[in-house]
Amino acid sequence: MATVRCLNCISTEWRSFYGLRRQIGLLMLLLQAVNMVDTQIRYSIPEEMKKGSVIGNVAQDLGLDLKRLRSGRARIVTGENVHYTELKTDKGILIVNERIDREELCGDITPCSFSFEIILENPIELHGITVEVLDINDHAPVFPNNDKPISFEISESAAIGVRFPLQGAQDLDVGQNALQDYILSTNDNFILKQHANPDGRKYVEMVLQKPLDRERDPHFSLKLIAIDGGTPQRSGTVNIDVTVLDANDNIPIFNQSVYKATVVENTKTGTSIIKVNATDADSGSNGLITYSLSEMKGNAADTFSIDENSGNIYVSGQIDYEKDRKYELRVEARDYGGLTGTSKVIFEVVDVNDNAPVINVMSFSSPLSEDARPGTTIAVLNIKDADSERNGQIKWSVGDKLPFKIEASLKNYYNLVSVQQFDRESVSEYNITVTATDFGSPPLSSSTTLHLKISDVNDNAPLFDKNSYIAHITENNAPGVSIFAVSAQDSDWNQNARISYLLEDTQVSGSPVSTYVTLNSETGVLSAVRSFDYEQIKQLDLVVKAQDGGSPPLSNNVTVKIMIQDQNDNPPQVLYPVQTGGSLVAEMVPRSADVGYLVTKVVAVDVDSGQNAWLSYKLQKATDRALFEVGLQNGEIRTIRQVTDKDAVKQRLTVIVEDNGMPSRSATVIVNVAVADSFPEVLSGFTDYTQDKEYNDNLTFYLVLALAVVSFLFITCLVVIISVKIYRWRQSRILYHSNLPVIPYYPPRYADTLGTGTLPHVYNYEVCRTTDSRKSDCKFGRAGSQNVLIMDPSSTGTMQRIQSEKSILDEPDSPLEVS
Repeated sequence: MATVRCLNCISTEWRSFYGLRRQIGLLMLLLQAVNMVDTQIRYSIPEEMKKGSVIGNVAQDLGLDLKRLRSGRARIVTGENVHYTELKTDKGILIVNERIDREELCGDITPCSFSFEIILENPIELHGITVEVLDINDHAPVFPNNDKPISFEISESAAIGVRFPLQGAQDLDVGQNALQDYILSTNDNFILKQHANPDGRKYVEMVLQKPLDRERDPHFSLKLIAIDGGTPQRSGTVNIDVTVLDANDNIPIFNQSVYKATVVENTKTGTSIIKVNATDADSGSNGLITYSLSEMKGNAADTFSIDENSGNIYVSGQIDYEKDRKYELRVEARDYGGLTGTSKVIFEVVDVNDNAPVINVMSFSSPLSEDARPGTTIAVLNIKDADSERNGQIKWSVGDKLPFKIEASLKNYYNLVSVQQFDRESVSEYNITVTATDFGSPPLSSSTTLHLKISDVNDNAPLFDKNSYIAHITENNAPGVSIFAVSAQDSDWNQNARISYLLEDTQVSGSPVSTYVTLNSETGVLSAVRSFDYEQIKQLDLVVKAQDGGSPPLSNNVTVKIMIQDQNDNPPQVLYPVQTGGSLVAEMVPRSADVGYLVTKVVAVDVDSGQNAWLSYKLQKATDRALFEVGLQNGEIRTIRQVTDKDAVKQRLTVIVEDNGMPSRSATVIVNVAVADSFPEVLSGFTDYTQDKEYNDNLTFYLVLALAVVSFLFITCLVVIISVKIYRWRQSRILYHSNLPVIPYYPPRYADTLGTGTLPHVYNYEVCRTTDSRKSDCKFGRAGSQNVLIMDPSSTGTMQRIQSEKSILDEPDSPLEVS
């Protein structure tokens, strides 16, 4: 009953302590929730919780929104292989993911906890989480080799108070749940004494309280019970067999109660570390001693061994400072009489710099926008060194001349940040080598390389390769022909460097520029929409814009001048002498004209330009080539010899005017020259010419007239026949017949309008009228005189140019006015 009451007291005290610890943990969570970035929160949970059990509400404790957890791709990072926890981002809670065994996780270390980090991105946030695992009483005390009894051979002469060390039990639990007490089964000779090591562990000794009597009790069978303080209470049992021997009343005694030594980690197997020594005052076989190691915790049994005869302790396994920094062994010296003496051996492990720093990339943002500000976190690194002191201290470095630095964050966490603005057009990517070196001797280092790509931002406008362009095209081009291509470059990348060419809306001679040229938006090729005429437009001024595909787009303009080049597409035009279809112009040269006499000047122009408009004059044909010449450049017609009486009155000159184009174009003009001193002589010379021309003109007229009459008669007959058949029933009507008009005939006559000529002045008119027409009056007008002779091909005479001519036809009763 006393034992049960004590256990209840222990359980009540443990629950009070656990409640106080939970309140303190909640207070720490509230304080940690103030800082949302790079914070540390702590939870406490019992071990062996079911998978899926809720540990805590991370979102609430960190003050984070659920949307932030999802958008930041919140995740747990840990350097361990086993993930004990899982983050539910949809609920913001932390749950148990794997079975948590406190004894497997921490052994006898208290308090027991494991840590991990939660990382969020965009922007990067790092939060540390520590989960303390509370022990539950899930292990009973266990004696090593509890299936075999503990055997003692004790001399009957053993003195009262002799101690017999017993093999202790091990309980993997800690605290109140750990081993609390030992109980020895009831007997008359032995009692139990409990002792505590400096580390808190208990060990027991069986003490002889009453002399032994081999003859009465040669053998004892006892039970040693180990109990813990958990609820429910657990226990372990081992049997003790005591055989009573004859007198051996001295136990082996070590020369030191505690032995201390240092051992360097990675010491080779078989190396001797220390030698223990014990003596026994007995003689004979009772004084012979053998050594053994007992109560070796953890993997010490595989690490050390002892020579049972000499007492030398050797290294028999791997010594790793990072796993065990100290070993405590119990050495037993047993004589052949069964008496045992004990001593303690403590080994301190000396660290060796045998671990290089380990670099783990927890988060890395690549590609990174080139407009990222200095101080932007690019990567989160976890750098650890398992060694201790200076061997575990780390210094880090980034490659030379790189715009990055490393800043410390949480324990063993570092941020790689930028220190200047990026320019993708200068450097598009970086190979960042991060090196971590410890301070050991010799120092060990490790490195990792991050390949950072810089993403493009549309910060460069397209640039033309020239400030302005001048292009040339020959007139009379075919529509659609390519004229010129503009070219621009954009130092940005991908879509930001994709250039489109646009034609600015400007006016050319009052019309949109798009009616003249078109621009290919992808190639920048300018093409003609129409055929150009140099005589109408000589130059086109355009503005071309190059625009990239960024957002927002950037652009640049350039001026393009298209010069229209002339082509020899216009023949020369003769301005003088004027060529008319109805009259001939004649220049008069007196027979007394000397050499070089200026007869006239042929005046011509060419609307082309340049050498296409350079004109030259040549005499193509002439009645008398020996009499006249034409100036090659000025077109002046001059006599090249003295005019004689033998020269014909009528001189006909054909002058050709040629330009200087390739190929050249030309025009001809006929110049009639009259070589005479008076007008009568001129008229007599030109009579034959006019009569021939009049005859040809009359013949053409009559032929056309005859064709028209025949066609008219045919159509009339056809209409009459059809009308007769259709309207025969209307034959009773009498057709009305009217008098047909008489076509007048005008015989040719000559008339001299000067009034001073020698030809007779005859005006002959024949007027035919109907019988019922009234009388008509005829009026005649006179023309003013001029120096140029006009020859009318429709008459047989010559007269000066008529200045005015008017015919007025009055009403049918009024007289006819003829001139």
